[in-house]
Amino acid sequence: MAKPNDLVQGTLDLLILRTIAPEPMHGWAIARRIQQISHEVLQVQQGSLYPALHRLEQQGWIRAKWAESETGRQAKFYALTAAGKKQLEEETANWNRLSAAIDLVIAGA
Repeated sequence: MAKPNDLVQGTLDLLILRTIAPEPMHGWAIARRIQQISHEVLQVQQGSLYPALHRLEQQGWIRAKWAESETGRQAKFYALTAAGKKQLEEETANWNRLSAAIDLVIAGA
């Protein structure tokens, strides 16, 4: 049985892209923001988050820059690129289509 914090395969990229869309964030802040927005239901572990950030950076959807965090420590801040904004739109449309189809199946069951 799935645990509440399990993510549907492929949704982590969407969550990350959406979370950093308004402003650049460092890894810990991204994970915390996802947790806060989801009312503590979604918890992204470091073992999933950092490989995903690296993959998104390799795909050119995000860029990273070292800067000082709110605690005064150096941290890598991640921001969307133009390609990332386009990908976010595509991922959001795909998610909306998928979740609507799932809703139809559940309602009809």
